[in-house]
Amino acid sequence: MRVCVIGTGYVGLVTGVCLSHIGHEVICVDNNEEKVKLMQSGQSPIYEPGLSELMKSSAESGRLHFTSDLAKGVNHGEILFIAVGTPPLPTGESDTRYVEAVARGIGSHLNGGYKVIVNKSTVPIGSGDWVRMIVLEGLAERQKTLVTAGGTTSGELEANFDVVSNPEFLREGSAVYDTFNPDRIVLGGNSEKAIAMMQQLYQPLVDRVVAEDKSLPPVPVVVTDLSSAEMIKYAANSFLATKISFINEVANICDRVGADVTQVAKGIGLDSRIGSKFLQAGLGWGGSCFPKDVSALIHTADDYGYNAELLKSAVSVNKRQRQMMLEKLQQELKILKGKTVGLLGLTFKPDTDDMRDAPALDLIEQLNRLGAKVKAYDPIVSQSGLSHGLSGVIIETDAEMLADGCDALVLVTDWKEFLKLDYGKMAKLMTNKTLIDGRNFLDRKAVEEAGFRYVGIGR
Repeated sequence: MRVCVIGTGYVGLVTGVCLSHIGHEVICVDNNEEKVKLMQSGQSPIYEPGLSELMKSSAESGRLHFTSDLAKGVNHGEILFIAVGTPPLPTGESDTRYVEAVARGIGSHLNGGYKVIVNKSTVPIGSGDWVRMIVLEGLAERQKTLVTAGGTTSGELEANFDVVSNPEFLREGSAVYDTFNPDRIVLGGNSEKAIAMMQQLYQPLVDRVVAEDKSLPPVPVVVTDLSSAEMIKYAANSFLATKISFINEVANICDRVGADVTQVAKGIGLDSRIGSKFLQAGLGWGGSCFPKDVSALIHTADDYGYNAELLKSAVSVNKRQRQMMLEKLQQELKILKGKTVGLLGLTFKPDTDDMRDAPALDLIEQLNRLGAKVKAYDPIVSQSGLSHGLSGVIIETDAEMLADGCDALVLVTDWKEFLKLDYGKMAKLMTNKTLIDGRNFLDRKAVEEAGFRYVGIGR
């Protein structure tokens, strides 16, 4: 099938590359000329395991192209994905101006052939009908221009399209894997033709043609209305965020009563009604999805006269959890002014270069405020040059340089690389041998044998 993906962030680029890999003809559109040139040269603008290799093979096959020409993409695609960012506004609601611009642009380039316009961006509930309205406005503006120029009559341009909601459930750092091994595919719409085309598009994934375990049954496809599909995305992320806040709340109680939250999480996670995933206590959640989606759902509830108390509490616990790390440092070092603190990891999670709403940023800001010197080492940020945008922190190129002269280390991101560090050598380089494990990730016994005082979360 012919596909156009508009927007090449995490969702758009991964979607376009993976769809081309399973055999579709894909054009990815972005209005950033430099970014397009970079992708045309075969380089990925983001770090995502496996993505660069797939980009290269799909481009070499001739099934994947990049352009800044929206008209070219719209004319090419039978299915048009809107995959631009919807960042949060100060009020908590989503900023949909980029979605609006793309929808209007699509309308201004429709050529009469039938199109399925897919909301892949995480958009407010009710956006399906709104996008349709904006596309129609774009189409009307084009028609008016043509009539004024004498090139057509008012009846020659058809509104021959349908809108589908197809929320993404990709985890940064595992986005390629998640695309090829989805738990489910959600399709929201009221057009049988559009839904049928989307099912055809995804059939190779449903049949697990490129799945890691091809023996599994077909991927479930949830077909529903537009609003329900949009709500599924928000509800899923809000539930997972709440689950993390719950275990962090339990961890804070464990700290006070002498229980070990890792054992508590294991015990409750074995209950099939609860499950073990997202029960790792630590610094809390961040990134581009959870904070934005939970806030947007709270804002939607407020708009419709409902006070979403549980979701607001999940946000409150998450904010407090970052402060808890600062309090642990103060308990260990007492006065932080004049002390040196090293951060192991900067990105909000491992296997990504994304630092949006990363806990490390809050720690850096607070430690600077209290007069501490802050250093950091991150496997991606330290090597990629992304550190140029950071302030108030010295970026080291390896873990031993980080440890040198530090009064405490804080594990912020659970990169697998950190399991293999020479903690014995690092301890000898430190002024004060304290390590706070902000993810309960390291082997406590091994770290203590290396000479550190180990401090965990809820342990």
